[in-house]
Amino acid sequence: MKLKYIPIALLGLMTFVSCDENGKEKTENAQKTEQTDKLSDAEFHYTVDEFADIKILRYQIPGWDELSLKKQKLVYYLTQAGLSGRDIIWDQNYKHNLKIRKALENIHANYDGDKNADDWKNFETYLKRVWFSNGIHHHYSNDKLKPEFNQAYLKELLSATNTELKGEAFEVIFNDKDNKKVNLDESKGLVKGSAVNFYGDDITAEDVDAFYANKKSPNPDKPLSFGLNSKLVKENGQIVEKVWKSGGLYGSAIDEIIKWLEKAKDVAENKAQADALGLLIEYYQTGDLQKWDDYSVAWVEATEGDIDYINSFIEVYNDPKGYKGSYETIVQIKDFDMSKKMKVFEDNVQWFEDESPIMDEHKKKNVVGVTYKTVNVAGEAGDASPSTPIGVNLPNSNWIREAHGSKSVSLGNIIYAYSHAGGSEKLEEFAHDEEEIKLSKKYGEQADKLHTALHEVVGHASGVINNGVGETKETLKSYASTLEEGRADLVGLYYLMDPKLEELGLTDNAEALGKAAYNDYIRNGLMTQLIRIEEGKDIEESHMRNRQWVSAWVYEKGKEDNVIVKETKDGKTYFDIKDYAQLRELFGELLRETQRIKSEGDYEAAKNLVETYGVKVDQDIHKEVLKRNEAFKSAAYSGFVNPVLVPEIDDNGEIKTIKVTQPNHFADQMMEYSKKYNNLPEVN
Repeated sequence: MKLKYIPIALLGLMTFVSCDENGKEKTENAQKTEQTDKLSDAEFHYTVDEFADIKILRYQIPGWDELSLKKQKLVYYLTQAGLSGRDIIWDQNYKHNLKIRKALENIHANYDGDKNADDWKNFETYLKRVWFSNGIHHHYSNDKLKPEFNQAYLKELLSATNTELKGEAFEVIFNDKDNKKVNLDESKGLVKGSAVNFYGDDITAEDVDAFYANKKSPNPDKPLSFGLNSKLVKENGQIVEKVWKSGGLYGSAIDEIIKWLEKAKDVAENKAQADALGLLIEYYQTGDLQKWDDYSVAWVEATEGDIDYINSFIEVYNDPKGYKGSYETIVQIKDFDMSKKMKVFEDNVQWFEDESPIMDEHKKKNVVGVTYKTVNVAGEAGDASPSTPIGVNLPNSNWIREAHGSKSVSLGNIIYAYSHAGGSEKLEEFAHDEEEIKLSKKYGEQADKLHTALHEVVGHASGVINNGVGETKETLKSYASTLEEGRADLVGLYYLMDPKLEELGLTDNAEALGKAAYNDYIRNGLMTQLIRIEEGKDIEESHMRNRQWVSAWVYEKGKEDNVIVKETKDGKTYFDIKDYAQLRELFGELLRETQRIKSEGDYEAAKNLVETYGVKVDQDIHKEVLKRNEAFKSAAYSGFVNPVLVPEIDDNGEIKTIKVTQPNHFADQMMEYSKKYNNLPEVN
């Protein structure tokens, strides 16, 4: 699970390496970059570009120079492995994405006409939005991106640059077909109504259910993640899986991933890390889901070392049926100081489980293997880039988490970059009063960090599923992801006001910390997050849904006691929390019910909770929020370019040092990626 939440309070390209005829590495770097590792915070420019509703930021890699050359090589090879699979997420997101991207990029590279014309500027903005979303659907709303130029102009550009794009791939840019990447409205068909490329055009949701209902794990107590690494299609009237593996679907990109993972294995920090990498390589080679579980166990138990990584087909948010994993990678360097401070969550996770307001029969008697680290990102790819999470907890397999534990990380330098690239103007506009603003400014950033930690470490690691109840993707179906994210949020919210946090030395004032967190969460859940969706639209994205259903449920349940009061001042709407202690009790009550739903696999209760509180938007408030937000220039969404790692090669063809530089332009990095990591054909 990953936390893709940019807190309201806060509001690398890797150099290409090829081989010469002797197999020795040589480097190329066509991208314009600058070395910034010696710059102070005041001198470092975080913002690279801004367009449409998006801001592109840069992040630094603290502690890079403290790593040995061997560890730097490990980071470099892992980032190369991640980028080698970049094309996979594009194809997973939509069947025509690669064809469209390559055509648009050829125009961008070769057009020599009037670049001051409004149509050209609109074309460039559209291309940047497509790059940011890894395809033609918005990365957050899942709606198809609408170009602000017409078909005739695109045809003119295609002709002028001798570029071919025709048929459905051309027409879909402008028509109403495949309008939603991930559709969660069952009345429209979860599979038929989704443009995501995990299922053949003639596959239905009922086909998916029937196919996987017949899959049986060798050990029922250790269910395999059926469907995680494959596309489901019909051949000669029979439903079959096209497995993503070497020699299978996406094989040409996966072979490149394997090449770099093998290099990484050779410079691993220790045997456990090397063994896990070896199992990941075997999984990519075979596509065997038992090998995936073997790898996941080895990975979660490989806790020693300064370098870690996430790599493969992991999160299932993009599959309306919750089976298929999107490709993503994150390469991480341990933040030694912050990880030491936050180790208290690892050491006290059983206390949080024991004191939880959930039913005793739903509590874990022995929470094992939980690790929490603050890390600094060195490179991201796939579904983690350019739009990145700020926290991650893996593996997602319930039985592995229960038997072997999990790893939780907070992406420290990503959060830091967010906090240093924004301002407090929106807080001052939407907060109810001066006291609320003061609390948020003093404790908001700390509350966000602790909420992320509690969400990932305690939240996702907590609770058990009743014996005989299947996996949540089977029982809760399309509501599984938003229920799990809301459940983890509720764990964090419940404990953010607990005196235990003071006792553990995590804050000097748990009450003030909790008030700041509650103010920010309710304000965001009921109002400010609405700037991310178009007027008149329902909420589709799982994290947005969970923030609204949590906030709307406690608001409604507390109405009689005026726990949260909706007020109007000077024609503007505010939500003012009157009773923080009672609100905490309501969070605990909702957590208890949400855990019950998960533990018992209560689909109807999950559906009722989400559909009643998490989907529909108060249109009057939405219009008001959008109007009030017009005063601010800051974009609704932010994402990142990656630092560029530049290896220097000695006379023997060996890497002698690796420097960190920063890209100057978003477009440069995207074009360089497409040139250097072009590992899939247009049609797969």
